[in-house]
Amino acid sequence: MLSYAVRRLLEAIPTLLVIVALSFFLMHSAPGGPFDSERVLPPEIEANLKAAYNLDKPVWQQFTIYLGKALQGDFGPSFTYKDFTVSELILTGLPVSARLGLSAVTLAVLIGCTLGILAAMRQNTKTDYSIMGIAMVGITIPNFVMAPLLTLIFGIYLGWLPVAGLGDGSFRNLVLPVIALALPQIAIVSRLTRGGMIEVLRSNFVRTAHAKGLPEHLIITRHTLRAAMLPVVSYLGPAIAGLVTGSVVIEQIFGLPGIGRYFVQGAINRDYTLVMGTVITYGSLIVLMNLLVDLVYGLMDPRVRYD
Repeated sequence: MLSYAVRRLLEAIPTLLVIVALSFFLMHSAPGGPFDSERVLPPEIEANLKAAYNLDKPVWQQFTIYLGKALQGDFGPSFTYKDFTVSELILTGLPVSARLGLSAVTLAVLIGCTLGILAAMRQNTKTDYSIMGIAMVGITIPNFVMAPLLTLIFGIYLGWLPVAGLGDGSFRNLVLPVIALALPQIAIVSRLTRGGMIEVLRSNFVRTAHAKGLPEHLIITRHTLRAAMLPVVSYLGPAIAGLVTGSVVIEQIFGLPGIGRYFVQGAINRDYTLVMGTVITYGSLIVLMNLLVDLVYGLMDPRVRYD
């Protein structure tokens, strides 16, 4: 398993290089620049600024300079947040995004798996139709619609919860963002769990367990659930990476200082280094989470081999 993990990490290096290259050249091909929002500067001062940030060089040369520094862990200074480097901003925003994302994932797994198991055990009944109907609504309504609705109802009309900001860091400030972020994931996880459960419940080893007279709860917990969770585990790999690195929309709506919000501000202000730093962070987490999913597969399914 260790050799497989090392091989996968080595294979991920070219993928990350392609992602970095595409992001870099797309950012630099977009109209505008990092200093366009500033007041009009004398030509010599503008030339000095560009020289300080290597923006006076050809794009390919800028890329090689940036790549060399990035390989050393230096993502450069931020053009928007002038007193911070990109690494400092990511280290500041990542804990907020991770707390938000992991809370949403935990909520989605607990509620989604429970609803999916219940729907599978009551297949083609009113319970099944109701759960799947609600899940479909949860999938179709985007979180940029659900978040303002939750804010309007529970924050403004009822006044139960804060509507924006991190406040003193208490979880009360994250309740609405976590719910808004988790609702679509709950819907998807419940449908995946239901599909996996139904498929496993029709397999031969489950019929054998029923024929032996095993109690229903033992069949579910010891035999069915482990195999039925494989599609959910496969989905949660990239989903966790996306949620942990921050939902761009949710963090922007609720004013949370996570890296998703930094990404939006960097794209708007043409902050090349900030956007590139968040892209590299996101891509690295995607690679690591996909590798973790493959390793968990081997633990859950004995048929999987890493030869």
